[in-house]
Amino acid sequence: MQKTILIVEDEHILREVMKDYLLHEGFEVLEAVDGKRAMTLFEEHEVNLIILDIMLPELDGWSVCQRIRKISNVPIIMLTARVDEDDTLLGFELGADDYVTKPYSPPILLARVKRLLERKQNQGNQGNTLTSGGIKVDFPSRTVTAQGVNIHLTYTEFEILAYLMKNTGVIITREQLITRIWGYDYIGDERTINSHIRNLRTKLGSSAVHIVTVVRSGYKFEGCP
Repeated sequence: MQKTILIVEDEHILREVMKDYLLHEGFEVLEAVDGKRAMTLFEEHEVNLIILDIMLPELDGWSVCQRIRKISNVPIIMLTARVDEDDTLLGFELGADDYVTKPYSPPILLARVKRLLERKQNQGNQGNTLTSGGIKVDFPSRTVTAQGVNIHLTYTEFEILAYLMKNTGVIITREQLITRIWGYDYIGDERTINSHIRNLRTKLGSSAVHIVTVVRSGYKFEGCP
């Protein structure tokens, strides 16, 4: 089935370049030049992934990401000309799955798009469920419950939790998580993983005790029946 990508970018040239690359790869493309139009298109169409600029008229990218996360876990790649690490972390805290700084290489952005979509596809090929420590991960429906309560996770949070649970008791380094989720070409640092883990723990509530920080090493999932 053809995948639909929503590009939210107010710079015409950048938007056209992205659109051409995506169309050439067989994607269907929707375009928005401001945040309000982006929300309208998202509500009217089935969107598989969003490429979202931060500095937008009408409604900025932060606000769009936050609003979408209240109703959907669709993969979101945020674009920005900013270089401040705190801005990057804010994007992840609001629910972004990946972050690309301008100027960027269109082929690399395309690779990021494909990787996120492949993650979604591959999740359907895993075992049906994982259950440990009162946490249940259901792969076919992409749902997570903690102590019987449904937890809304982003794609990246879901991937981190599933990977840790599949390797219960094993210390997973931050480098391993970065490679697993974003690939070897990821440009960033370990604070990205720390931010996602913090968000994941907040959402899991009391069940977060099963995600253990191993000082100077990484994280591990300590489960129980």
